[in-house]
Amino acid sequence: SGLFWKLMERCGTQGVQLIVQIVLARLLLPEDFGIIALITIFISISNVLIHTGFNTALIQKKDADQIDFSSVFYLSLFVAGIAYMVLFFAAPLIAVFFRESQLIPVLRVLSVVLFFGALNSIQNAVVSRGMQFKKLFFSSLGAILISGTVGIMIAYAGYGVWALVGQQLTNQLIMSVILWFTVKWRPRLLFSLLRVRGLFSYGWKLLMSSLIDTLYMDLRSLIIGKLYNAEMLGFYNRGKTFPSLMVTNINGSIQSVIFPALSLHQDDRQRVKSMVRRSIVTSSFILFPLMVGLAVVAEPLVKIVLTDKWLPCVPFLQIYCASYALWPIHTANLQAINALGRSDVFLKLEIIKKIMGLAILGVTVFYGVYAIALGGAVSGVISTFINSYPNTEVASKYYVYY
Repeated sequence: SGLFWKLMERCGTQGVQLIVQIVLARLLLPEDFGIIALITIFISISNVLIHTGFNTALIQKKDADQIDFSSVFYLSLFVAGIAYMVLFFAAPLIAVFFRESQLIPVLRVLSVVLFFGALNSIQNAVVSRGMQFKKLFFSSLGAILISGTVGIMIAYAGYGVWALVGQQLTNQLIMSVILWFTVKWRPRLLFSLLRVRGLFSYGWKLLMSSLIDTLYMDLRSLIIGKLYNAEMLGFYNRGKTFPSLMVTNINGSIQSVIFPALSLHQDDRQRVKSMVRRSIVTSSFILFPLMVGLAVVAEPLVKIVLTDKWLPCVPFLQIYCASYALWPIHTANLQAINALGRSDVFLKLEIIKKIMGLAILGVTVFYGVYAIALGGAVSGVISTFINSYPNTEVASKYYVYY
C-alpha cells in the first residue's frame, strides 16, 4: 500500500513537473535554467546541513517520540536561519565569481525555501514512519499543480528566470501548508540536547556522506558554470534532468518505502536481504530498458518537445541515461546499510567513491564539457561495485551484520 501511494505521488507529481518543465523550457532561454542551476547548488548544500542525517535518524530510530521530533524541528529552523543569512550576504561574491550579476537578487529570494525545507523534512519523516504516503501524494500533487501554473504565468508574462523562482517558492509553500493540515504532528515547546546528541551520533555520518555527495555531484555544475557560461550549464542541466525525473519516479518511490520497511525488520537479516534483492530486481526491470529507449530517441524527442534551441543537451541526456540505468543497484544497497544502523560504512563508501570520482574529474576537465559528463557516467559504473561490496556474503559479516 505504501509503495502504491508513493508511486502515485512520484509519478503524478513528476509527471506534472515534466509537463511544466517542458512548457517553461519552450518559453524561457537556456541561460535562465543555467542561473537557477547555479543557485540550486548552494541551496542544496544548505539543505543538507539543515536536515539530512537527522531526518533519516528519526525514521531509523524505533522509539522516536515527540521530544525527538520537536528538538530536530527547532534545530533545523535555527540552522536554516544561519544558512539563509550566509547566502544573503555571500550573494554578491558568488555573482562576481560566476560573472552573473543577476544571481544576487535571485539567490536572496530563492533561499527562502530553506525554511520550508526545514518544516517539510520533519513532516516527511512522520509520513515515512507511519507509511502514510497517501497524504504525501495529495500534498505533492496539489503543490506542483498550483506552482506549475504560477511559473508558467510568470514566464508567459516575460519575467524570465523569475518564473522558475516563483514556481519553486510556491511549490514548497503549498506543500508545507497542505501537510500542516493533513499530518497530525505539531511541534511542541520541547527541546532535549541529549536527544539531539543521540540522533546526531547516527545522523552525523549520513550528514557528512550527503554533504560529500552533494558537493561532488554539484562540482561538475560549478566547473561548467565557471569555465563556460550559464547557457552551457543550462544545456547540461536539462540533459541531466529528464533521465533523473524518470529514475526519481520509479526507483525513488521504491527506495522511499523500502527504507522504513528495512528499518522495521533490521533484526531479521535474511528478511532484509530478500527485500533488497526484490527492490533491485523490480527497479532494474523497469528502469534499464526505459533508459536505453530514452537514449535512442533523445535527438528527435528533444526536437519535438523542447524545440531545436535545446539540441546541444542531447549528448548530456544520453550520457546520463547510461549512468542512471544502474541507479537501483546503488540505492538499494545503500538503504540496506543505513537501515541496519551502519552509517559509518555508508560514510566510508562515500569517501572511497568521491576520491575515485575526483581523480576521474581531474583528468576529464581538460577535455571539454562533454568529457566531464562522460567521466561522471564512468564514475557511476565503478561506484555500483563499491556500493554492493559490503552486502556481499564475503564482506557482510565484517562490515554490516556484526
